[in-house]
Amino acid sequence: MPEDDLEALPGVGPATADKLIENGYDSYQSVAVASPGELSNKADIGDSTAADIINAARDTADVGGFETGAAVLERREQIGKLSWQIPEVDEMLGGGLETQSITEVYGEFGAGKSQVTHQMAVNVQLPKEHGGLRGSCIFIDSEDTFRPERIDDMVRGLDDELIEATLADREIEGSIDDEETMTELVESFLDRIHVAKAFNSNHQILLAEKAKELAGEHEETEWPVRMVCVDSLTAHFRAEYVGRGQLADRQQKLNKHLHDLMRIGDLFNTCILVTNQVASNPDSYFGDPTQPIGGNILGHTSTFRMYLRKSKGNKRIVRLVDAPNLADGESVMRVEGDGLKPE
Repeated sequence: MPEDDLEALPGVGPATADKLIENGYDSYQSVAVASPGELSNKADIGDSTAADIINAARDTADVGGFETGAAVLERREQIGKLSWQIPEVDEMLGGGLETQSITEVYGEFGAGKSQVTHQMAVNVQLPKEHGGLRGSCIFIDSEDTFRPERIDDMVRGLDDELIEATLADREIEGSIDDEETMTELVESFLDRIHVAKAFNSNHQILLAEKAKELAGEHEETEWPVRMVCVDSLTAHFRAEYVGRGQLADRQQKLNKHLHDLMRIGDLFNTCILVTNQVASNPDSYFGDPTQPIGGNILGHTSTFRMYLRKSKGNKRIVRLVDAPNLADGESVMRVEGDGLKPE
C-alpha cells in the first residue's frame, strides 16, 4: 500500500508521522479505523489530538459515513470465495471461505483443525478459475503445528487437472510425472506461505500487526496476501489468563487481537481463518457438551463458525454453526494423507 502524506493531517508533524508509520499507520485509511486510545498510546499524543487526527483521516479517506444498500452490494461483489475443493462443504458455505470475513473452525484435539489451515494455505494459491484466489498466505502458528511436509503432501495430492493448471499458471515447465517438476511446484507453494511462531499472547498480537504490514507490502505485487491463518487463536490466551479473576483482561486482549485481524481482512480483501480450542460444558445434559473457548467476544466477531467433529475412521463431520446469510448445515469430508477429500 503506498504511503499517504500523513503530515497533511491537522496535528501531525514530522515526528508524529514517523511514529504513526513506525506503528503500522501508514495510510489515511489505517488511521481512520483506529481508536483514539490506540493512536494516543502508539504515537504518544493526547486523546483529543488523536481524535482530531482520526476525524480528519476519515474525511480524507471517505470512510465512516452511510452508504446505500446498492453501494454495499457493489462492494460485496469484490469479495472472493476460496474453495475447499470439497463440493459438499463449498455448497454449505455458499461457495467457500469469504474474504473480508473471519472464519472460525473449532473442535476437539485431532478433529482436523490444523489440516484445514494447511489445506487452505495451499488452496488460496490456486488459480481463480479453479476455486483459488491466486494469493499468498500468512500463517501465525501458536501451537507449533505448521509442517512444510504436510504442504508437500497436499500439493502432490491435488487433482491432476489442478496441478496442470497451476504449473501453467506459474510457468513451470515439465510433467506431473517428473519428480523435479513436482519438487519445484511444492517449493513455489512453500515460498508463498509466510510463517511466524507466536511464543505468547503478546507476541501473537504483535504478529497480527506485522501481518498487516506484510499484507500492505504485497498488495500491489503479483501474489497479494489473500489468507491469514491463526492456529490456534486461543491457546496462549487460555494458558496465560487462568481463573475468573483474569477473564475480563483476557477477553479485552482477545477482542483487540480479533479486530486487528478483521482490519487486515477489510483493508486487503483477505480471508481470515482461525482455529479455536474447545472445553466440555458439564451443565449440558442433552446434545454435544463441547463448547468453543473465547465466549461471546469470539462468537460475535467471527462471521462464520464451523465445528469439526470426528466420525468413523478418517471421516469428519463439518457443521456450519453460524453464518449471517446461510442456513446451518452439516457435511462430511475425509482427512487423507494427501489432504482433505470429499466423502
